Amino acid sequence: MTPKPGIDVLLNSNPNWKQQRIGFVTNHAAKTKEGIPSRHALLQHQFNIVKLFSPEHGLDVTGADGVWIDDGNDTLTGLPIISLYGKKLQPDAHDLKNIDLMLFDIPDVGARFYTYLWTLSYILEAAGSFQIPLIIADRPNPVSGKFDLVEGPMLDISCASFIGRWPMPIRHSCTLGELAQYFNKALQIKAPLIVIPVEGYERNCFQPDWGNAFEPTSPAIQSFEAALCYCGTVFLEATNISEGRGTPYSFFAAGAPWMNATAVAFNFNQIALPTVEAVTIQFITYTGKYTGETCNGIVLKIQDREKFHPVLMGLLLIKVIKDLHPDDFAWQGYVTNVNPNGKNHLDKLLGFPDSKALFETNMEKFIKQISKKLNVNISWQTTMKPYLLY
Repeated sequence: MTPKPGIDVLLNSNPNWKQQRIGFVTNHAAKTKEGIPSRHALLQHQFNIVKLFSPEHGLDVTGADGVWIDDGNDTLTGLPIISLYGKKLQPDAHDLKNIDLMLFDIPDVGARFYTYLWTLSYILEAAGSFQIPLIIADRPNPVSGKFDLVEGPMLDISCASFIGRWPMPIRHSCTLGELAQYFNKALQIKAPLIVIPVEGYERNCFQPDWGNAFEPTSPAIQSFEAALCYCGTVFLEATNISEGRGTPYSFFAAGAPWMNATAVAFNFNQIALPTVEAVTIQFITYTGKYTGETCNGIVLKIQDREKFHPVLMGLLLIKVIKDLHPDDFAWQGYVTNVNPNGKNHLDKLLGFPDSKALFETNMEKFIKQISKKLNVNISWQTTMKPYLLY
């Protein structure tokens, strides 16, 4: 059964607030079950949207990772767009002056460092501060809501940033609606919050089970494979290894001109099989690291998504590459609009300080230490249980 997103549930209802002045937080990846952009569908159903708010990558979802997005006007609806990934991350009093309620509909990929969640967190805080109702049209988690697949580490607040503001695991197995309910209560934000649940969503299902095509959620997440691997391959951003940006393998590949791909694939497969296999490949990137150069690399083939743990996989992959290439491998910064100096990117992604030190141990000790940090699924399920919708 194909789940019916919260936006479709909303469109099929006739809420008493549809003629109030609505600020809509969305992007072009947010579509109805029939593929109509949510903002267009709402206007067709006479919802009184007066202003749009867009997250990282902009309303059109074409902005490069971490790049400042300006305010603008929507060519589809003619509505003004307030960027929440430019000069501000949170709407201010001026932005909300003539708005009666906020509506949120943006697809997620189930990772702590995917910034749409943190845009929602700022909207939640604004709704609490100004006591403006916030309505979330919920969406399924494409990499499932299976709690046995949750992976930490839990975020240490000393590493808080826009890619992880509040303590939670990396792979969270929740929907944004569930997380909003949790944070609203746990942090006493006190926003007037309503979540419109997805109809027909089963938490153990993955996006390919839904029976529709994957809708790219950002320039580098163009496929289900990318979304599934992202929780682990994103750590490549903090290295001089390409994560395959600008290729069809973005976020489920890794490579560099200097990499011994055959050795990497062999050593990685000795550890990672049977849930995932590394296959050698050559690719040319058209953005990011090594632009225009041929990279020797590997592409990840998921063998068993039901038991695949991407965070562990991504960290093992970096460890293998680093150990095989001690003279070529390097850590590096990652400059974005919210981290202009690019420093401490790995700590911010992993969520604990001095994370690079882990990689200086031997493989056996590395696996033991990192496995302990990732094992948070039972405590997280207990924490989230009161807020689960499915």
